[in-house]
Amino acid sequence: MALTSVEALWFLPFVLPVCLYITWTDLSRMKIPNKANIALFGIFVIIGPLALPTEAYLWRFAHAAIVLAIGFTANMAGVMGGGDAKFLAAAAPFIAYDDLGIVLVLLSVAMLAAVAAHRLARHTPLKTLAPDWKSWDKNRRFPMGFPFGWSLCLYLALGVLYGAS
Repeated sequence: MALTSVEALWFLPFVLPVCLYITWTDLSRMKIPNKANIALFGIFVIIGPLALPTEAYLWRFAHAAIVLAIGFTANMAGVMGGGDAKFLAAAAPFIAYDDLGIVLVLLSVAMLAAVAAHRLARHTPLKTLAPDWKSWDKNRRFPMGFPFGWSLCLYLALGVLYGAS
C-alpha cells in the first residue's frame, strides 16, 4: 500500500465515527447530510498537515476536485445521489493515488456485501430492529453511504495494519 500506517493511524479515529453516522443516516433516512460530508472533509483539512508531507497534502485536494466533478456529472445523469457524490469527494483526499486499485476492489466487494446483507436483513426478523428505516422500502435505490463509508474505514484500517512504513 502507498498509504503509510502513520497516515492511517492519524485519520482512522476521526473518520470512523463520521462514517458510522453516514451509514446510519443513509440506511435510516436515505440521506447523507451535508454536515457529515463537511465534517469528513474538515478532518482531512485539519489532520492532513499532521499526517502527510506538505506536497502530498496539497495534491490530495486535487483528488477531491476531480471526484467531485465526476460525482456531480454522475448525479446529473441520475446514476447516483448528490450526497453520495459529495461523500466520495470528501473521502477522496484520504486515499493515496497509488492505492486506487485497492480502493476500487474494496469498494466493489463492500457494495456487493452491503446490498446482499441489506436485502437479506429486509426479509428476516432483523428488520424489526429498525422498522422505520426508509431504505427497507426502496427497491430501485440503495443507501450507498453504507458501503462507501465502510470502504473508506476498511482502507484506513488496512493501512494501519499493512501500510507502508
